[in-house]
Amino acid sequence: MESRPEVRLARTDDGVTLGYQVFGQGPVLVWMPSLSNIVAQWRIPAFRAAYLGLARNLTVVLYDGRGTGSSDRRIDLDDLGVDAHLRDLRAVLDAAGIQRASLLGYYHSVTTAIAFAAREPSRVERMVLFGGSPRLREAMGPAQTQALLSLVDQDWSLFADAAATAWLGWDSAPSGRWTAEAFRTATTAPVARAWFDAARHIDVTGELARVRAPTLVLHRQGEQQIPVEVFRRMTDGLPDARLVERPGSTPTLFVEDAATDLRLVTDFVTTGRVHRPALDSTGLTPREQEVLQLLAAGDSNTEIARRLGIAVHTVERHLANLYRKIGARGRTDAVAYALRGTPG
Repeated sequence: MESRPEVRLARTDDGVTLGYQVFGQGPVLVWMPSLSNIVAQWRIPAFRAAYLGLARNLTVVLYDGRGTGSSDRRIDLDDLGVDAHLRDLRAVLDAAGIQRASLLGYYHSVTTAIAFAAREPSRVERMVLFGGSPRLREAMGPAQTQALLSLVDQDWSLFADAAATAWLGWDSAPSGRWTAEAFRTATTAPVARAWFDAARHIDVTGELARVRAPTLVLHRQGEQQIPVEVFRRMTDGLPDARLVERPGSTPTLFVEDAATDLRLVTDFVTTGRVHRPALDSTGLTPREQEVLQLLAAGDSNTEIARRLGIAVHTVERHLANLYRKIGARGRTDAVAYALRGTPG
């Protein structure tokens, strides 16, 4: 797929026009939006790679929710609760001629996926949930998230830059620049504020028990992120759900160890099976193993960062983690471990 797919149009029951895209082949996966701009997101290397990776085995549907991206911007700002988001999802499925699909609920749209699966079980094959919770205010609770949200009214452009680097974890220059642009053009500050204000009151906890779709709950570990207990409670509340905790500190999918994320999602959507990623005996993540290999090859932190397309401070964080896991006192011990299998 050399260029991004065309944007098609759907219309909701209440007259809102939505932009959506369909591409790939295989079982249908709807990647549901938070604040999105599906046109701009194709310019982000990590997103583009994820879209193309999923499309090898899945028919992928992307869409911009009301008030965002290629969808109508002039909307009722007092009507952004879960029912409005359900109207958007139904409209896209109907316009695309899709009767049944799997759903990827991502951050804000986790609650929409849960509510849709509970209310229209015949239309949902499976669900993958990441980054949100049945009570959306829990997903907005971390101090870093609160600090970012405070920027929405103060400086929309600054919010976009900060969200790109801190909230979503893209700290390499090309991805950060395009991610910030996608945020900046996704919507306006008043619409974003209305989205976030409405989100604080969305709670679909009471609908968890009615969900029949097999569900994969993914959680990326990290000190600044939502506590894993939130996802364990959600998993326990769903009749047929499994939780997989992914190592790493980037609070998104398909960026840190993207190949494993893609395999987890694709395998679950196509077969219903969950292949839990194996760690080596020290518990090193695939990314930490990559950093260790480059370290042993003599690369500096700057060279490792350039080769992997990440920031130098991210390399330093990976090094600190792997030093702790292998019992290394520093660079020399880590190189010795990589070359001989044990720290010197």
